[in-house]
Amino acid sequence: MGPSRPRLAGPRGAALNSLALGRSVWLRGCHPEVAADVRGRIIAVGAEAGPAAGSGAEVIELSGAALPGLADAHIHLEGLAEQQTWLNLGSAPSLATALTEVASRSALLPAGAWVLGCAWDPNRWPLKPAWSRWDLDRVAGGRPVAIFGRDGHSAWLSSSGLARSGLADLGEDPQGAVLERDERGEPTGIIREAALAAVQAAIPVAGQADLDRSTLAALERLAGLGLTSLHVMDSSRGFLTLQRLQEQGRLRLRVSWFAPAALAPELLRLGVRSGWGSQMLRLWGVKAFLDGTLSGGTAQMLTGGGLAGLDQSELIALSRDLARAELNLAVHAIGDGAVRRALDAWQPLAGAWARWRPRIEHAQLVHPDDRGRLAALGAIASMQPLHAVDDLELARRRWSGRGADAYAWAALEGAGAHLAFGSDAPVASPDPLLGVAAATKWRQQVGWHPELALTRSSALRAYSAGAAYAVGMEDDLGELSPGRLCDVTVVERGAVTATLVGGRLIRGL
Repeated sequence: MGPSRPRLAGPRGAALNSLALGRSVWLRGCHPEVAADVRGRIIAVGAEAGPAAGSGAEVIELSGAALPGLADAHIHLEGLAEQQTWLNLGSAPSLATALTEVASRSALLPAGAWVLGCAWDPNRWPLKPAWSRWDLDRVAGGRPVAIFGRDGHSAWLSSSGLARSGLADLGEDPQGAVLERDERGEPTGIIREAALAAVQAAIPVAGQADLDRSTLAALERLAGLGLTSLHVMDSSRGFLTLQRLQEQGRLRLRVSWFAPAALAPELLRLGVRSGWGSQMLRLWGVKAFLDGTLSGGTAQMLTGGGLAGLDQSELIALSRDLARAELNLAVHAIGDGAVRRALDAWQPLAGAWARWRPRIEHAQLVHPDDRGRLAALGAIASMQPLHAVDDLELARRRWSGRGADAYAWAALEGAGAHLAFGSDAPVASPDPLLGVAAATKWRQQVGWHPELALTRSSALRAYSAGAAYAVGMEDDLGELSPGRLCDVTVVERGAVTATLVGGRLIRGL
């Protein structure tokens, strides 16, 4: 038999509407049972839940383990929404297969239309052939093609895609951009880092109504995976969609938004502080980039190499200005050099204000000398366990001898650092249960530094209480205890069977 289905019982009326109708809610049959009041806050847990809910409560029959609502502490919701209709090459086993899929998609499109794809990852291909724009030209009939890499920092373009993006005839790479070239100096169509902005600007933008619909569909998918809250790293356009969904009463997952660093001057002028908004949609901070990626060879290392985003003076100034304005900062830092740069910039700002919680997004390679510094500076290690699974062979090859420092969840936890776990979707699967498995069992299974694995309770804490703390919501989320918001993920036999936000059943099998 599969997992049990949630069942509504008790007084007439749907549990989805019970809070609006002024009724308390009793989650009965799960372990522990939970009762919530009309505000969607927990009033009792365990044996006292039924009596506390009272005779007029709506009853939701459940079975399985009731966990504090799981969060994704780093997700690109806008990208997840947009890519639902793109060609996904994540499972393509070879160049030939990838080109066949591009050809099939191209045949369905009018001449001149963009062929868009995602999850391209040639590092997974058993053979490493030379791939280029000319391969795409051959199968796409001259159409502009942009296949974005799994890492989110690279793309594979056709000749027409390069031309439409203004990247075809550049004598040298723009600052912060990488354009791979052949022996004659011709762009091959493989681009990295800042060059992606030109491609994104050239692709026709979907209408706001289309983005609203695709975002809503993505949110429904995430709710089905047991997620109750998200830390979203998106553009202002994505934030506008979230506002529209909230106004329409259709935003049912909690969202803490991180604005792109380019918007920092405007936010500072407005005087916006971290936490502005509601319990469902709020601004928490600004997101900046300090380096590139492991897969692209652009992660910034202490031993040299990599590609810098903000230089150190810019980072120091941005950190100082945001801390002074009581607005938080999250920085993308994958290599140990980028991580150290962040910590050096934050050293004078420790305790800058009560909720100063700077975050290092990814923290894939942290020098042992810097583990304790994260804790001392109050910095968050915002990490994605599935990245270790996806990047294992690359990490073994490019970070040879540094395995004990890579994706070092247990070592960082042991040093007192705050862990907040997410997915980086659409780069990796947003399924939090897959992330928990990666953080706990996977290292032993593959024989790669099993001492860095976490216990299940620690991994679940990073997806709940740790994520809540990372956006200043530790008094509202992350635990099943009286006074907290009733966000619950119910799991039975390894599958999510129900997701509740504020005591409302938003997804159930």
